[in-house]
Amino acid sequence: MIEEPRGERLQKVLARAGIGSRRKCEEFIAAGRVTVDGEVADLGRRVDPEVDDVQLDGAPVPLRQGLVWYLLNKPVGVVSTASDPQHRPTVVSLVPREPRVVPVGRLDVDTEGLMIVTNDGDLTHRLTHPSFGVEKEYLAQVEGVPGRGVIRTLREGVELDDGRTAPAAVRLVQDAGDHSLVELVIHEGRNRQVRRMCDAVGHPVQRLVRTRIGSLRDPKLPPGKWRALTPNEVHGLSVAAARSEGAAADPG
Repeated sequence: MIEEPRGERLQKVLARAGIGSRRKCEEFIAAGRVTVDGEVADLGRRVDPEVDDVQLDGAPVPLRQGLVWYLLNKPVGVVSTASDPQHRPTVVSLVPREPRVVPVGRLDVDTEGLMIVTNDGDLTHRLTHPSFGVEKEYLAQVEGVPGRGVIRTLREGVELDDGRTAPAAVRLVQDAGDHSLVELVIHEGRNRQVRRMCDAVGHPVQRLVRTRIGSLRDPKLPPGKWRALTPNEVHGLSVAAARSEGAAADPG
């Protein structure tokens, strides 16, 4: 008896994951951009989506069935947990109840903006572990108007009680006299980091919104609303994590 080959054709699995058409996925494989368990794949490769580690351009492609990824615009007053002993609304209560999902990282109850909620443990790890350092962009309304020296300090690093912050991208967006808008891009995940940075330089935050996670932004998503991420957006986040990890490992 002839034994049936194990698994499915790689290009079929990639296409089903939403990476592209089957023809496009064949082109990715032929170009050597796809690996399976660390080895460059060929067009005849078969894979088991539940077991094999498939990557495109060095970033994992999620293949397991039942995975969901939601982008949520968290409003003020909602906590970034799956449950809350004080019975406040949670981010999980704003998205579908099934399948069970968890928030990726946290935003303070007084902070609003983009969050990812998912049941994809691998992506959650890559977006939250310090070794990856995916960029997060914030728009902060602060008291007063930070001068050039303050902006430089925020960029170069601020001394906090848990150590000096890593370099950040910072720019003054708007000067309104008694307050101003400042854009900050950080890649650390310390507790209340942006608020603490601004406090430390004498310009406390009045309102804080996260506007981007890696390559992902959506200015049209209303507060309290969510949408499903596209497969390309999910892969883009994995690529951002892979690039950040590589930059951290080889800063020179």
